[in-house]
Amino acid sequence: MTAEASTRDTAGERPVVDTTYGPVRGVDDGTVKAWKAIRYAAAPVGELRWRAPQPPAAWSEPADAGRVGPVCPQPTDPRIPIDLGAPQGEDFLSLNVWAPPDTKPGDGKPVMVWVHGGAYILGSASQPLYHGRRLAADGDVVVVTVNYRLGAFGFLELSTLGADPERFATNLGLRDVLAALGWVRDNIAAFGGDPDKVTLFGESAGGGVVTTLLGSPAAAGLFSAAIAQSSPVTSSYEADRAGRVAQRFLDVLDIGPRDLGRLAELPTAAIVAASRTVFDEVPVRTPGRLAFAPIVDGDVVPDYPVNLARKGLTHPVPLIIGTNKNEAALFRWMKSPLMPIKPESIRAMFAEIAAEQPSLQLPDQTRLGGAYRGRETIKGLGLASDLGFRMPSIWFADGHRAVAPVYLYRFDFATAMLRLLRLHAAHATELPFVWGNLGAVRKDPMFALGGRKVGAAVSQRVRTRWTSFAAHGEPRGQAGEPTWRPYGADDRATMVIDKQDSVVDDLDADVRRAWGDDVLSFL
Repeated sequence: MTAEASTRDTAGERPVVDTTYGPVRGVDDGTVKAWKAIRYAAAPVGELRWRAPQPPAAWSEPADAGRVGPVCPQPTDPRIPIDLGAPQGEDFLSLNVWAPPDTKPGDGKPVMVWVHGGAYILGSASQPLYHGRRLAADGDVVVVTVNYRLGAFGFLELSTLGADPERFATNLGLRDVLAALGWVRDNIAAFGGDPDKVTLFGESAGGGVVTTLLGSPAAAGLFSAAIAQSSPVTSSYEADRAGRVAQRFLDVLDIGPRDLGRLAELPTAAIVAASRTVFDEVPVRTPGRLAFAPIVDGDVVPDYPVNLARKGLTHPVPLIIGTNKNEAALFRWMKSPLMPIKPESIRAMFAEIAAEQPSLQLPDQTRLGGAYRGRETIKGLGLASDLGFRMPSIWFADGHRAVAPVYLYRFDFATAMLRLLRLHAAHATELPFVWGNLGAVRKDPMFALGGRKVGAAVSQRVRTRWTSFAAHGEPRGQAGEPTWRPYGADDRATMVIDKQDSVVDDLDADVRRAWGDDVLSFL
């Protein structure tokens, strides 16, 4: 069933849309229409806590969709002061929709579905940074932001310990996003969107969801284009490693493999606390690894994303993919162990790889040293950024370009304050510019030393390219802006986003040659 009806209630400012599960009443303020906290799946509570997403109970009276709903329970971290935009709660499998003010059912506007980041354990669809008002109204697109299960709720792989795979399904966070995309396919026409013109986009862990679903058979036909911002493409793991993490999680809770039924009854706070303990431990013990991330389960994820791309097995949809110039600077600033930055941590990670894969020819120190010598990032930031984000994105792009156009970028823009803080174009600093929400984060120092006018111009150019990509399958710029050419084998064209954009051929030549391809078989 495809929902097509849309009406206004008697107030004239509360548009009601019929969805496959029931009507929802949003808000129309004249600049944008918005419907928030629309359930796309049942609350994952009790026996549903680790099951694949199930349909919500249908309703007949219009549900109030005028405000955001609960977000996935998660640990707080003073080093990462995220404003989730809403309280945590168990009934969080919902999404938010924004549409331009004059949008009517059947208008067929391009749709952009956002998957938030947060190391697969933090974040929400309702963060003020991701409010879709500017992107929808200025870009003439329908914007959808999705909540999904995080941490142990979304990526604890208990089936690797022999648990019932139906009761404890794999890759639940990915399955939630797939369910949300199914909801978009069945319902977005009633909100004025085109179900056949859906761009899936995300950043960091959200970008990892994008690059993973590009190779998932279950995602076939659910999106027609993709944007992966700072994707940790290689942060997906084999089942054995996931099993060790799951066992450690059970040890923290003092639960044996035969007592898994107790997990459905545990308080949410206990699950979150155990998630935090394991999340903090893993990158310390195994530098460069996350506790919770997608796994190769042979079902939703048939193989590692880079392998699928290199084999030509990713979905043939156009892709924008790229990273920020100084990704690792954020992790240095936060003193976070999530990314190995110190030389000893980087050496430890390479030593672990060499021990597990003795036949693997890793890049030698001389080759890597020559590529990074003389850079500001000589202290390990450049190597860490490339290890975690840049090189995996390039490897994915090299494979995916065989099946569809790929547009590679690097975001270099940094305000004076970001440069003073030695953050520069660090991880996640592109987000306000993509969404047009400059200053949306409380106490954000980004423009404390000026630069807002230039920043607004950068944001306008980025949003124009992102929304035109959603509309046309290619990132068209404003008049007079350089043409962003597809990333090809001969020129490897890369868009550098800065005060003035430029297209540079083979921007990453030195580091690409230094890394080579041999490391791919492990990473």
